[in-house]
Amino acid sequence: MTHSKLRGLRGIAAALGLGLTLAWLVPAQALAAGHGGKKKPVAAQKVAASKAQRRAHASASRQQLAHTAERGKGSRKAALHAARAMKGHHHLAARAVTVAGAGAVAAGGAHALAHDDAPLRLSANAALVVDQNSREVLFSKNDRAVLPIASLTKLMTGLLVADAKLPLDEEITITEEDVDTYKGTGSRLAIGMRLTRGELMHIALMSSENRAANALGRTYPGGLGNFVRLMNQKAAELGMRDTRYVEPTGLSVENRSSAHDLALLVAAAYQRPLLRELSTSTGYTVEAGRRVLQYRNSNRLIDDPKWDIGLQKTGYIAEAGRCMVMSARLAGRQVIMIFLDAADKAARIGDAQRVRRWVESASHAERPELAAFRRG
Repeated sequence: MTHSKLRGLRGIAAALGLGLTLAWLVPAQALAAGHGGKKKPVAAQKVAASKAQRRAHASASRQQLAHTAERGKGSRKAALHAARAMKGHHHLAARAVTVAGAGAVAAGGAHALAHDDAPLRLSANAALVVDQNSREVLFSKNDRAVLPIASLTKLMTGLLVADAKLPLDEEITITEEDVDTYKGTGSRLAIGMRLTRGELMHIALMSSENRAANALGRTYPGGLGNFVRLMNQKAAELGMRDTRYVEPTGLSVENRSSAHDLALLVAAAYQRPLLRELSTSTGYTVEAGRRVLQYRNSNRLIDDPKWDIGLQKTGYIAEAGRCMVMSARLAGRQVIMIFLDAADKAARIGDAQRVRRWVESASHAERPELAAFRRG
């Protein structure tokens, strides 16, 4: 056998070996999600490419990802988000594996990057739609990308406080320790104000009050450090392997999670009637001394009669974009929806509306793409 033939056989063997490796990397749900769509190039076919070719392919892949984000959001802001992602600034590159520029994304259950054949187009850079009872994945997009989660953090804060069964009528004083040192944001809760734990829970979950959330963690038995430790411990218990918390408000960019993990958190939080009640309240009045503070829900869908929302939380910091999680009754089924890194409030709400119409339109007709998810 000639040297050139031997080298060719070795290249084929290497390609087959990488193909087997990818089969282990990509979960069965990811394969099912792509069933019936366009076939993606096989990364194994590119193994024998030179280093220069691989660099060129990687560059093309980055350009395609930026183009997808820009097309999905339809704005200059989307392009900037995609550009930050390519630089590793907290966006889509995390947890998404692109092999030799072939565009094969191994992101557990992902309907990756909303290709042209995707059944549903969303502006959020990461999203997940799940049947809450059967855990059937209806739609996913970069659902294992690890991103900043902003005030979605407060859902875990509320879960810990609710599970500790601390007295909700106990008064807590807002102190200097509750002032935001991450972003320098303001608050309607002045230093020295006294509110009950129940009031702080209410405005933290309904209106994303940061000082309220920090006060809940600070006054937890063992102090703030113990509270953060328990947040991470609870995340581990729920199987949230992509998640890390460093404080209870979400103002820190180091509070990170994935759409996949947040669906687990929403499912757990939904089991607590207190969290369902407080997070879906339309408004609340706090009397603090001579001051009367009126709070409204940060999610305007709560006021929409077409929606039956059982639990919700919104979030925003610049690094996280507009985020939202919900559990809502759609077409007779309880559905968890996770949206991360949308361009603005309108885009976040628009994604939720599109999901609702999409689920309702499929309620009496078995669509091929939903069948593919069911087979997964």
